[in-house]
Amino acid sequence: MGKIKIFGTWRVSRAGIFVLCLLFPFIPACNSGKPDNYTPEYSSQPPEQRRIYIFGVHPLYNPQRLNEVYGPIMDYLNRHISGAVFKLEASRSYDEFDKKLYNRNFHFALPNPYQTINSLRHGYHVFGKVGEDTEFRGIILIRKDAGINKVKDLRGKTISFPAPTALAATMMPIYFLHNRGLEAGKDFTILFSGSQESSIMNVYLHKSAAGGTWPPPWEAFKERSPEIAAELDIKWETPPLINLSLVARDDVPDNLRRQVSGLLFSLHNSEEGRRLLSALPLKRFEPATDATYSPVLEFIKKYNKAIRQ
Repeated sequence: MGKIKIFGTWRVSRAGIFVLCLLFPFIPACNSGKPDNYTPEYSSQPPEQRRIYIFGVHPLYNPQRLNEVYGPIMDYLNRHISGAVFKLEASRSYDEFDKKLYNRNFHFALPNPYQTINSLRHGYHVFGKVGEDTEFRGIILIRKDAGINKVKDLRGKTISFPAPTALAATMMPIYFLHNRGLEAGKDFTILFSGSQESSIMNVYLHKSAAGGTWPPPWEAFKERSPEIAAELDIKWETPPLINLSLVARDDVPDNLRRQVSGLLFSLHNSEEGRRLLSALPLKRFEPATDATYSPVLEFIKKYNKAIRQ
């Protein structure tokens, strides 16, 4: 091991320097190289801690499209609320979204009214909803060349729907057909396609004689695929029900929920907010409570009695 000359003819090993520095900290060899006026810097404020909050939106569109239209809403919340980071989480199917919602994976969510009723049993509470309840209605599409003119023309046919828990696009159309003499599983075959877009495409591709969906996905489909949409037609529409809800998990701080409410409910009052809403597309969010969805619970009771065994 090498020796280093420190005092006259004294030589010590490098390993010994550590001991000498402890005993004689003034030794030049112990100098750390920092300037004599060096002082550490301290901050009087701790680093900002921002908690992540997951915002789930039910499968209105495929995940990519959902991120395109609802991602800017998350950006808007992040710009205006400090101490929190909002992240959008899309789901590929209704079943996947349902599992996440009922397992309390979301802090905030935009479920359909049927999912809303179920979420109340899993510790969520309604604090708002989408306006324009007249838009929450089921529509039944057919091909223009299908030769289907009356409900009875669907007897013996296959009808596509997104999923069993899609209220406007599945349950309301099935109940509509039931009230006009067609029994699901007996008079027509149900094909669950997994998404709104695939339900529409099944009609175009002749995989089903008719397909259930509802206005927002249909309007978005017409915009993205006008040539395909031109081959289809809305043949029937159901009566409307209460629109989509905004729910918050019961452990979300009240102050944060109020901040989110204030921002979402006032979007329609600014040019930027109206631009964000138009991409969804909807006109406004508005306050609501658990009790707002009582009519949906009544519909579910009638549906279960008439349709489900």
